[in-house]
Amino acid sequence: MFVILLATGFLCFCGLVSLAVGKRPGRANAIGAGGAFLACLAGIVPAFGVLWTGQTLEIRTPWEVPRGSFFLQMDALSAFFLIPVLVLSALSALYGIRYMAPYGNRKNLGAFWFFFNLLVAGMIGVIVARNGVLFLVLWEVMSMASFFLVTFENEEESVRRAGWTYLVATHLGTGFLFVLFLILGGQAGSSALDFDSFVRPGVQMAPVAGAAFICAVVGFGTKAGFIPFHVWLPEAHPAAPSPVSAVMSGVMIKTGIYGLVRTLTFLGNPEPWWGGILIGIGLVSGILGVLCALAQHDLKRLLAYHSVENIGIIAFGLGLGVLGLGLNVPGLAVLGFGGGLLHVVNHAFFKGLLFLGAGAVAHATGTRDIDHLGGLIKRMPWTAAAFLVGAAAICGLPPLNGFVSEFLLYIGAFRSVGTPGLETACGVTIVGLALIGGLALACFTKAFGIIFLGEPRSEHAMKGHEAGWLMRIPMLLLAMGCVAIGLLAPRAVGMTQGAVGVVTGLASADVQKHMESLTSPLTSVVWIGILFIVLIVLFAGVRKALLAGRTVRESGTWDCGYTRPTARMQYTASSFAQPLTKMFEVVLRPRCTGSRPAGLFPVPAAFGTETEDVFRHNLYRPVFQGVEWCIARLRFLQEGRVQLYILYIALTLLVLLIWNLR
Repeated sequence: MFVILLATGFLCFCGLVSLAVGKRPGRANAIGAGGAFLACLAGIVPAFGVLWTGQTLEIRTPWEVPRGSFFLQMDALSAFFLIPVLVLSALSALYGIRYMAPYGNRKNLGAFWFFFNLLVAGMIGVIVARNGVLFLVLWEVMSMASFFLVTFENEEESVRRAGWTYLVATHLGTGFLFVLFLILGGQAGSSALDFDSFVRPGVQMAPVAGAAFICAVVGFGTKAGFIPFHVWLPEAHPAAPSPVSAVMSGVMIKTGIYGLVRTLTFLGNPEPWWGGILIGIGLVSGILGVLCALAQHDLKRLLAYHSVENIGIIAFGLGLGVLGLGLNVPGLAVLGFGGGLLHVVNHAFFKGLLFLGAGAVAHATGTRDIDHLGGLIKRMPWTAAAFLVGAAAICGLPPLNGFVSEFLLYIGAFRSVGTPGLETACGVTIVGLALIGGLALACFTKAFGIIFLGEPRSEHAMKGHEAGWLMRIPMLLLAMGCVAIGLLAPRAVGMTQGAVGVVTGLASADVQKHMESLTSPLTSVVWIGILFIVLIVLFAGVRKALLAGRTVRESGTWDCGYTRPTARMQYTASSFAQPLTKMFEVVLRPRCTGSRPAGLFPVPAAFGTETEDVFRHNLYRPVFQGVEWCIARLRFLQEGRVQLYILYIALTLLVLLIWNLR
């Protein structure tokens, strides 16, 4: 535990030094990124040690704060969440050295790296904190650090708006967390809000468990991006620099999943309706998330909505796990929680990879608009290859890592379809996962095809160039991680056993028994995957040998009778997705613009779509406009005279004193 504490301190120290030398961008970049990279590497060692051995590390000292104590602990569940946080943060810091360098001419890179390191330190602290007050303090550190990173390019109005949206959303969620810990602490009757006091013998959480669960779903779900609490996510992730987007989408939102899972360990045997709520959230978040992604033209906004989709898949796993515990079906509990937790790691790898790939594209071309790109596979082959691996992984295609975690959920649901009380939940999970997977495949066919294939659609795409090695290496390592987890699927599933044991409370032998039942089918998938890779390499080698010594010529493809084909004749993001978005237009409500070709000799035609977030437009905007209207009616209280403000304070104190005397 001392190593984790030391790594966190080193993160903060390097961030402060980087801030102090911020006027020298080269030094700030090297110190901030280098410190983050080294600290994360150091922290990975004890995290793997705890996950491998199953031991628990802790530090507990008094803290002169009401109901607080400096209580840090790392068990298998914490270690499981720490590993993706540390791995992705280290690689994003390495990527950021080259990515952030151009900002040094007009921005304070010391401030950027200070808040980046503070964000990583906050995430580590949240995962190992074991006191409610300490947890909330570190939660706020994490939230505020990410706010300043989101608003790094605050000269743009859209970035400022995204930052304020995130700030309001995260603090509304934090308000529910305050209520959650007040409920837990009140029921435990402890003077300190230490987590172990919530589960000590004699404490009965059953009377307040339902209310605590709802507070946890809203409070932690806001950070995780559950629909309808997701509205900050597609605004903040595109606004932030790409290394920050990768960290926020890949691992920061997972602190919400961690908090929800940790809370479940306090509440005793769960009620079955909790699982139903989580499966419902998973269905809505998964399907609406991928549909909204399909309608986007901004690459990073598209990826942000896919984070909502994958959080929905994780919610499916948690819902199945909760149902398994509530209805005493241990096999479903193990596979549900196992699939959900493994998807936490898998999503960190492929979503971090995709955001770094999007950053490389934006860095090289100067735009994130998909319709302005095209043909980049010739100019950015390394980035294209890495992005393709991430795209295949997020679609759940074997033999990559996204398939493994979804496979666990499918197997768990199929095996439990005949169990009384689980038919509907398992059927919804199977159908929902299948629909999400199909729509995700369509979305990333659009994204990869329009960005990397075809011909350049604008000057932005024509000037594209490959990213430097400091940006390429993190992408390639994450791509290799996606492949490695897929090809080592039985071993990867085994690494979840300790965390699943903490969540379910089942004995290690029982968890292992249910996990081992997957070994045979997963091994078959792995060997088929290896055979597929070998065949690809073999065919590539045969093709190269056949073409050796021969003249290879290039010519245009069939031009449909056009004598002067142009890049405008290619599919756009709008036209590719239009059949699917039209199918779901009742939900998406896209606005179509443009003009159709008409006559024998038509003038230039155009087609485009714009899709707003229905929850932001139809739910939150009217609510906040109403709040703004009400507040405006109280503006008369702001007279601008200090005497009146002092009178307001005195009256407030008088009312509080009278209330206290009752």
